[in-house]
Amino acid sequence: MRAQNASGPIWSFLDGPITANNPMGVHHAWGRTYKDCYQRFHAMKGHRLRYQNGFDCQGLWVEVEVEKELGFETKRDIETFGIGNFVERCKQRASRFAAIQSEQSVRLGYWMDWSDSYYTMSDENNYTIWAFLKKCHNEGLIYRGRDSMPWCPRCGTGISQHEMHESYKEVTEDSVIVALPLRERPGERLLVWTTTPWTLPANVACAVHPELEYVAVKRDGDLCWLSAGSVGPLKLASQVVDSRRLKGADLVGLTYDGPFDELDAQSETRLQHRVIAWEMVSDAEGTGIVHIAPGCGREDFELSRELGLTVLAPIDESGVYIAGYGQLAGRAAREVASAVFESLTGKGLLFRVFPYTHNYPHCWRCKTALLFRNVEEWFIDMKWRDRIKDVVRQIKWIPDWGMSQELDWLDNMRDWMISKKRYWGLALPFWVCSECRAFDVMGSKDELQQRAAEGWEAFEGHSPHRPWIDEVTLMCACGGTMRRVKDVGNPWLDAGIVPYSTAKYNTDREYWAEWIPADLVTECFPGQFRNWFYALLAMSTMMEGIPPFRTLLGHALVKDEHGAEMHKSAGNAIWFEEAAEKMGCDTMRWMYCRQAPANNLNFGYTPGEHVQRKVLSTLWNTYAFFSNYARADGFDPSAPQIPYTDRPEVDRWILGELHRMVRTANERLPEYDVAALVRQAEAFVEDLSNTYVRFNRRRFWRAKAGSDQDKLAAYQTLYECLTVFCRALAPVIPFVTDHVWRSIVSAQDPAAPQSIHLASYPGADEALIDEALSQQMHVTASAISAVLALRNERQMRVRQPLARVVAVTGDETWAQALRRFEGELLRELNVKRIDIQPTLEGIETLKAAPEFRALGPRFRANANAAAEAIRGISHEQLVRLRDAGEPARITVAGEEHEVGLDLLQIKPEIPASLAATDEAGIKLLLDTELMPELLAEGWARDAVRHIQQLRKDSGLSITDRITLTVATEAPELRAALEAWAGYVAGETLADALAFGDAADGDTVAEIGQASLALRIGLRE
Repeated sequence: MRAQNASGPIWSFLDGPITANNPMGVHHAWGRTYKDCYQRFHAMKGHRLRYQNGFDCQGLWVEVEVEKELGFETKRDIETFGIGNFVERCKQRASRFAAIQSEQSVRLGYWMDWSDSYYTMSDENNYTIWAFLKKCHNEGLIYRGRDSMPWCPRCGTGISQHEMHESYKEVTEDSVIVALPLRERPGERLLVWTTTPWTLPANVACAVHPELEYVAVKRDGDLCWLSAGSVGPLKLASQVVDSRRLKGADLVGLTYDGPFDELDAQSETRLQHRVIAWEMVSDAEGTGIVHIAPGCGREDFELSRELGLTVLAPIDESGVYIAGYGQLAGRAAREVASAVFESLTGKGLLFRVFPYTHNYPHCWRCKTALLFRNVEEWFIDMKWRDRIKDVVRQIKWIPDWGMSQELDWLDNMRDWMISKKRYWGLALPFWVCSECRAFDVMGSKDELQQRAAEGWEAFEGHSPHRPWIDEVTLMCACGGTMRRVKDVGNPWLDAGIVPYSTAKYNTDREYWAEWIPADLVTECFPGQFRNWFYALLAMSTMMEGIPPFRTLLGHALVKDEHGAEMHKSAGNAIWFEEAAEKMGCDTMRWMYCRQAPANNLNFGYTPGEHVQRKVLSTLWNTYAFFSNYARADGFDPSAPQIPYTDRPEVDRWILGELHRMVRTANERLPEYDVAALVRQAEAFVEDLSNTYVRFNRRRFWRAKAGSDQDKLAAYQTLYECLTVFCRALAPVIPFVTDHVWRSIVSAQDPAAPQSIHLASYPGADEALIDEALSQQMHVTASAISAVLALRNERQMRVRQPLARVVAVTGDETWAQALRRFEGELLRELNVKRIDIQPTLEGIETLKAAPEFRALGPRFRANANAAAEAIRGISHEQLVRLRDAGEPARITVAGEEHEVGLDLLQIKPEIPASLAATDEAGIKLLLDTELMPELLAEGWARDAVRHIQQLRKDSGLSITDRITLTVATEAPELRAALEAWAGYVAGETLADALAFGDAADGDTVAEIGQASLALRIGLRE
C-alpha cells in the first residue's frame, strides 16, 4: 500500500497512545476501530499515511501493577528494592503489554506499521517534553507552589485536577458535630460540622455565611449556635431559644477553643482560632458552620492564602499523622475516627455523630480513598489559556459541542500541576540550588551535558529516568550545587507532546510540517477534555502556536448490553480476546461503526448476535448463493457487460441502491461519519438478500440455454453488488470483505489487486440512481412483506398458490409501482393475479346497524321491527346514503319511513375469505379461497420441496440430474402430480416423473392428508 500510494497526497492521523499496562478490553476496540476505519478509507482513496501506533508507557498506572507483581505495599518497598531495578521492571511491563496489545490490534484488523510504533518512555519523547517545559520556563510560567490537594496515601503522590473526573464514589461515613466554646461568650458554643473527622486536629478557623440567620439551641445549660435552616434536618426545633437569633456576620471575628488545642502541633494556632466569613457556607447540610483546616482541603487552603491563616499539615505522604499530634502520631488518618470521637467526648466537645452519604474522591488507579494534603508541587501557570482557546477555535470538533466543553474546561481549570512524587515517569528537568533555592530548567540533553558539573558519566548511556538522571548536578550562579528535583512528570505530558516527538520535530522540521497538524485524532470523550485533548492543545500552543490536529472525533463510553458500567468486580466486564473469540472482530467493528459516537454503546453478545444474523450472515449467504451458482454456470466476470439500459428494472433498482450507498460513503466518510454508511449498508444487505436475490432466484436456478442474456445480466448485477459493496465496506469489516474479494475477484483475475485493501475506493455512478424507481420498489417490497404476513396469519404457506391479491389505493404513484413490478409481486406472493383499484367497490358490502337509543323515541312499540327493517337495507341504498346523504326507506307496521345516519350506522363488510391489511397507504386484501386447481398446484410445489431436500440429503450437487419415481395411494394427489409432472421434473432436474409402487428405503413425505413415497437416483 505504501508503494502504491507513494506519490499520493498526505492524510495524517495521530494516534492517541493506548496504555501499555494490561490486555485490551472491548472499550479499547471502539476507538481503535475508528482509527483503522478512517485510515483504510483514505488509503483506498490513494493517500499517503504514516500508520504509526502509539503506546503510553509511563506513569502511576504501570507502577501500581508492578508493585502488585512484586508484592509491595508502600513506596519504601520500592526504594529498598532499588529505584533503578523498579524502573527497569516498569519498562519491561510496558514493553510486554505493548507486544500483547499489538497482537490483539492485529486480530482486530488495526492496520498499522507495528515496527514503527512510538513509546512515550522513549528518549525522544522525554527530551521533547523538556523542550516544552523550557519554553514555559522562558515565559516565567514554571513555579513551585504549596497546595492542599487530593493525595493517595497508598501511592504516595498527589492527584491532579485532570485526574479527578472519574474518581468519585458514593460512600457512607460518620460525620461529626463538635460544640466549640466561644471565648468572648462564656456558656455559648459553635456547633461545627465536618465529614472528615481526621482533619479536626488541624483545625484553624470556623466559617459562617455572613447573610445566613443563626439561632441558639440549649445543650447541657449552654447555648449552641447553628444556622436556622439546619435546625429542622437535625431535629433540634424543640430546643431553639427563640430570643437568640443573629446574622452570621455577628459571629465573625469571635474566637473559640479548638477541638485539639492540647496538641503540640496547635501551639502556634490555638490562640488564633476565630470565626471567619465565607460565602460558600450553606445550611443545606450540616450546621451552617464549617470547620476550616487549610492543610487538609483545597478550598480551606485558598481561604488561608486570602486571610493569612496558619496552615497545619498533619499527615505524611503515607497518610500517617506526623509528630506533634499526640496519640494520633504514627496512625493512619483514615483509621482514627473512633479515637477522635473518644477524645472529643472526654473533653465535652462531642455534640453528635451521624452517618453521611456523599461522593468522595478515590485514587483513579489503586482505588484508595484520597486525603487532602498540603505539599509543595510544581505547576505551570495557565495565565496564557486564551492563547490555547484561540487554537481550540481553529479545530473542527465532532460532536460540535466538544469545542464548548473544552473551552469551558480552559475557563475554569486551575494551574497545571505537573509533578508527582513517584519513580517511573518523565524526570522533570528542574534543577534546584541547595543554597539559594533558585531553579533552572534544562531544555535538551545537549544543554544538560553542557551544564553538567558532576555525574554525567554515571548518567551517560541510560534513558533520562530515575535514578540515573538524578546523578547529574549543575553549578548555580551563586556557587551552590543544583540537584534535580525527585519528582516525575504528569503522564499527560507524555501523550500531549506526541505531535512533536513522533513526527521528527527535532530532526527534520520539513517532514514535521508535512504531517502536523494531523488531519484527525479520535479518542473517548469523557475525561479527555481535561487530559489528552487538553495536553495536546496546551503543548502545541506553547511549542508552535498551532492546532496539533484539524479534526477531533470524540466517542462516548462502552457499557454492557443493559447500559450498566462494565466492572470486573460486577462480572460484566468483557475482555477483547473473549469478545473476538465469541463474536468475531468484524461483528465487533460493525457494532462500533454503527454507533453514533456521541452516545454510549451498549456492548454485549445479544446485540452482537443481532449483527451477525441480520447483517454478516445475510451477506455471507448472499455471497455463497452467488458463488455456488456462478461456479456451476461458469460465469465469467470478464464477459462483455449487458448495458444497464437492457437489464430488467429490478437489476437497475438494486444497482441504484448500491450506488446510493456508495454516494453516502463518499460524502460522509470524509466527514468522519461512518455510522451513516453502516446504517445504509444494513438496509442494502436487506434489499440485496431479501428482495433482489429472492425476486430473482429463478433467473439463477434455471438451466442455461445458449446465450442467456437475462441470466448473464443477473450474474453481472449480483457480482457488481457484491464487489462494490465489499470495497465500500472494507474499512469497516476488513476480514469478510477481503475473503469475498479474494474468492470471486482476485482468484479469477490475476491482474486484480490481490487484497481488497489494495483496491481503490468505489465512486458512485449517479446515472444509476433512480429515485422514482427506488421509491416504487420499496412500495412493492413493503406490500409483499405485508401480504406474506397475511399468509402467515391465515396459515397459508407460500408454496400454496392463491387466486388473487387486491390492492386498493387512490394514489396513482403507488398504483404505478405495483403495476411496474407486477411480475415480482405475483411470483413472491404465489398468486395468480393482482387487482389494483381505487376503491373497495365490488368487494366491500355495506351493512346497516340500528342505533337502538334513537329508534325507541321514534318507533316506540315498533322499535324492534324498525331495527329488523334497518338491517335489511340494501347495499345500494347505503351507498347513496353514505355518499349523497339520500335517506334510505324502510317499511314498519305497513308504513314507509325515511331513515338517515341518526338512526343507523353504516358498517362495511368484506368476504370472510379475504384477509386484509394496510401498508404504506395501500389496502391489501388476500383471497384465501382454495379451488381444486390451486390445491393441486400447491401439492406439486410441496412435492418439489421434499424432492429437493432428498437431493440435498443424498449429497447431490445443484447440477446433478436424477431419475425420479413416486408412489401414492391418494387419487387426488396422483392426479395433481400427473397434471404437474413437467413442472416437478423440471424443478428437480429429473428426466421425467415416473409413477411406481412404494418400496423399502423410499423416503415418505406427507402432502396434505396423503403420503407420497419418493425414490431418486443419479442419472448415469
